[in-house]
Amino acid sequence: MAVTLSTPIQFLKGVGERRASQFARLGITDIGALLRHYPRQYEDWSNTVTIAAAPLGEPCCIKATALTAPQEHRVRKGLSLFKFTVSDGISILHITLFNNKYAAAKIKVGGEYLFFGTVTAGGRRMEMASPLIEPAQGGARIRPIYPQTEGLTSRMIESAMANALLALDRELDQDPLPPTIRQEHTLCTRRYALENIHFPTGQEALAVARRRLVFEELLLLQLGLLRLKGRTRSRTGAVLTGDFTEEYVKLLPFTLTGAQTRAIADCVRDMQGECPMSRLVQGDVGSGKTAVAAGVAYTAVRNGFQAAMMAPTEILAEQHAKSLSKLLEPGEIRVGLLTGSMSVAKKRELLAFVATGQIDFLIGTHALLSEGVEFRRLGLVITDEQHRFGVGQRAALAAKGVNPHLLVMSATPIPRTLALILYGDLDVSILDELPPGRRPIETYAVGSVKRERAYGYVRKHLDQGRQGYIVCPLVEEGETDLISATEYVGKLAAGPFKNYTLGLLHGKMKPMEKERVMADFAGNRIQLLVSTTVVEVGVDVPNAVIMVIENAERFGLAQLHQLRGRVGRGQYQSTCILISDAQNEEAVRRLRVMCQTNDGFKIADEDLKLRGPGDFFGSRQHGLPNLKIADLMGDMPLFREAQEAAQALIAADPALEQPENSLLQKEVQRLFNQVGESGLN
Repeated sequence: MAVTLSTPIQFLKGVGERRASQFARLGITDIGALLRHYPRQYEDWSNTVTIAAAPLGEPCCIKATALTAPQEHRVRKGLSLFKFTVSDGISILHITLFNNKYAAAKIKVGGEYLFFGTVTAGGRRMEMASPLIEPAQGGARIRPIYPQTEGLTSRMIESAMANALLALDRELDQDPLPPTIRQEHTLCTRRYALENIHFPTGQEALAVARRRLVFEELLLLQLGLLRLKGRTRSRTGAVLTGDFTEEYVKLLPFTLTGAQTRAIADCVRDMQGECPMSRLVQGDVGSGKTAVAAGVAYTAVRNGFQAAMMAPTEILAEQHAKSLSKLLEPGEIRVGLLTGSMSVAKKRELLAFVATGQIDFLIGTHALLSEGVEFRRLGLVITDEQHRFGVGQRAALAAKGVNPHLLVMSATPIPRTLALILYGDLDVSILDELPPGRRPIETYAVGSVKRERAYGYVRKHLDQGRQGYIVCPLVEEGETDLISATEYVGKLAAGPFKNYTLGLLHGKMKPMEKERVMADFAGNRIQLLVSTTVVEVGVDVPNAVIMVIENAERFGLAQLHQLRGRVGRGQYQSTCILISDAQNEEAVRRLRVMCQTNDGFKIADEDLKLRGPGDFFGSRQHGLPNLKIADLMGDMPLFREAQEAAQALIAADPALEQPENSLLQKEVQRLFNQVGESGLN
């Protein structure tokens, strides 16, 4: 049978059913997926060194002739050593193979071989243990090392890759990138790229191949996202004709930052178009996202539409309702609050007001999604991605209007270009300025020997009428040697904080219990809240001015920043104390970054450098296809180049219907089929 990119892997020469099941564990089910299984690193066998010049303790490649045949030495049952000597004509190298009779049998006296491994020195004696060995003829090349799985070695994958490239010979000339794109961006052909990413003829050829494949992957991603965006943007039933931002600004008792003004302008401009807005407003803790949401809602209501905002908990919904009412009611915008705990009579009355349009802006929990909630003219839906509202929940709320506008708010700062990936179907506005008068949170990292001193500093603030948090990583005993929150709060209540009112908050509590504790803390009935990380999604308590984070090395940078953002929300100077005895370099660097800056975007950059894009995104990719070769940090210039190319392509051929774009269209479809986005035709 003719082999194509979609041919099942089992039909490739040398694979078969059994090995195909091993490939499947790596996500490789067809030959195209095999070719996209790129090497994770390379061994350079093309650059050989002499035995005398071999760098000790570092991998290198030595070309030498076998002087003696391997001799077997049985050390014990199940362990045999095979020892022999080789020479490069000047020096001698002693080779030892462990339990490798197969490799030892291939060594012939007088034969010339390449030995790839690490050289060690015992006095004047140069040794290499368990090297990889190849005949010298044809072996001097750059070899790929692939991600592997049990039963499937890198060498086996390399062999299958060579067979695939051979079998696909003619198909490799069918290039999805049109010649004009390749020419404009100085890219090699698909054939050259695939041959040299797997079997590079040199370092320069490898760089050229990688550049082409990274560009192609990022281009396909951008094309798919642009088409998804276009697909969802059917005509909205809430086209705005007037901009009432200036009127809103006059109501405010404070001045908006430049970033807030720009974000509101972005939203209003979007809402004046025929397609519904899909915009992410991304800002650090305290950057004023609520004021932006209020400004956008004000203009929507002034245009005759209603707005709805969904919050994850009742206490947060109540807080939003309170702050938004304060901002909007002077402008005669009627704000309503809908929660699950409302009485039937109150709920019935409220829903009647919503249905008749007497409520302009409805704020609530998931109760907004229930069947009885009907709007007279819903034009704007606001959600907060920080709390992980699913796409389905956003869609369910949007279904209560005629393609209403969507505003998503996030307090997780990430670089703009990465936000475009993470929130692929949304346009992005960034709040990168803090309101005037907002004081940076003083942050200190100390060892556990200073814990009692830190407690004293907390007591000082509590005695002044302020409140504080103590955060610890775990809930139950027995998971590690770290003290649990439940045990910890008991020790604090009996010891250093026995004269104060303490509360406990952790993820295993029932929702109503959490709500009650947070309400007590917000009402100053709890002075010191001991909590796990669940508090990072808490309410604003302006009176809370100090936080102690135990075992701070156990938290990621982004999480530490979110936790710290619980304080510093009022007029008082606030402090965060990180307690850690960690000595490893990465943990120390993380804590140093926290002490040096309050800028969430700088922290996000550091987080990406420390963890890498894969870990940074984790499960938050929201159904976007995985990238096989592109590195979002290292390939950012190429990302921008691919983004511009994608925009130009879509502008000229929105459905990629032109003959020169047909292969490109198929590749976009394939990429997004991985995550169930099959409707890109």
